[in-house]
Amino acid sequence: MPRILVVDDEKGVCDFLQVMLNKEGYEVCITQKPTEVVKIIQDWIPEIILLDLRMPELDGLSLLSQIKKIDPTIIVILITAYASLESAVEAMRRGAFDYLTKPFKLEEIRWVVQRAIKTYLLKQENIKLRREISSLKITEKLIGSSKVFQDVLDLVRKVALTDSTVIIQGESGTGKEVIAREIHRLSKRVKKPFIPINCGALPETLLESELFGYVKGSFTGATHDKDGLFKAAHQGTLFLDEISTASPKIQVGLLRVLEQREITPVGSTCPIPVDVRLLTATNQNLEDLVQEGKFREDLYYRINVIPIQIPPLRDRKEDIPLFIHYFLKKFSAKHKVAIKKISSEATKLMLSYNWPGNIRELENTIEREIILIESSVIDIMDLPGKIRESTPYISNPMFSTQRVSSNIQLSKADYRQEEILNYLHSHQKITTKICSSLFNISQRMVRNDLQKLMDKNLIICKGTSKKNTYYVLTEILTS
Repeated sequence: MPRILVVDDEKGVCDFLQVMLNKEGYEVCITQKPTEVVKIIQDWIPEIILLDLRMPELDGLSLLSQIKKIDPTIIVILITAYASLESAVEAMRRGAFDYLTKPFKLEEIRWVVQRAIKTYLLKQENIKLRREISSLKITEKLIGSSKVFQDVLDLVRKVALTDSTVIIQGESGTGKEVIAREIHRLSKRVKKPFIPINCGALPETLLESELFGYVKGSFTGATHDKDGLFKAAHQGTLFLDEISTASPKIQVGLLRVLEQREITPVGSTCPIPVDVRLLTATNQNLEDLVQEGKFREDLYYRINVIPIQIPPLRDRKEDIPLFIHYFLKKFSAKHKVAIKKISSEATKLMLSYNWPGNIRELENTIEREIILIESSVIDIMDLPGKIRESTPYISNPMFSTQRVSSNIQLSKADYRQEEILNYLHSHQKITTKICSSLFNISQRMVRNDLQKLMDKNLIICKGTSKKNTYYVLTEILTS
């Protein structure tokens, strides 16, 4: 059943409503001080509020506006002995659910509260349905059919339903923030803020004030009070990336939040309660850092309640074609060009590359090709040199080739011949016209380069003698 908060400066009204609503089975909290309402909302989290319109310390309309800023889903019913059309219209304009006048009848209160509860339950059902529909959608970069990645998603769906602290581990570029956002998206906090911050991007003093806030005059330049990210993320999720880089002072502050559920702004002595789910991420081994004395052991065990390990792209290579397809569509639309295709040879080459930068590196590679390559098909020679050079080429069955040793200092001509050799080795079809266009040289120079490669015994046509290789190639390469 929803929680109901009664706010009225008359003690008799508060007591009457509490007894009456308790008999109906509701959990009720009462207060005669409107200045306490914000704190009660943050600590007790009611779903329905019965709010007096006229109170000496703070009027109901002003308090109504504050409540809606804190949580617009709270249902507020105004009650007053001084009813007027103007006040009723203004109350509805500011988001009140209904308007009751004193003295009110018991049945009237019952009916309004029951109607409010039906509205509350309907809203909750809508949120649940939206969450279920949302879970069926593919979040950007949350792509993959491999078993190792599906195991990660299964764990994400389980932990999302809890408020447990989660540490997400994985190499750079594996999508740790994407996983954090998915946990928040599937959680009951989905309607509240998700705030990410990179701990390694800010110096200690700036990170401290960003996380915990500060009060006016606490340091040079602090001309006003500022709320920190913990307060901004109240009832939502705060994601701390690169938690391993946090200084000892920041680590102490984080430990206090996890243990006491409160923060103390810089320059203040008054703690502020916060309700925040903490998600952290790192590409470091925190256990090693604990052993080395660089990370607090007590904080490590606090944040390591549920660890999620994201596999690197090299361990889920069956997902690479899915990412390629997704990024081709994404960046073709972004840069307003026709959707490009990628050749099967280039795809195989990308599948055999280890991707040390993981998804981020693959994404950047595809965007580069979309921008720079004018043809409609991305081929092997269009890929960055580090991908071509670090991966074995797919052999053309017609030719037997040897690559030039990488530790030899190559001249410009040697390098060009090496590239022609690589292209010949990895393509079923090639002409001197293609080579000429690809390397911006004449077809005659292409044939000369091929002759030099044969003279160096770097290329031999299978099924014929070395003597006849040039003539076979000449026939094949005629365009």
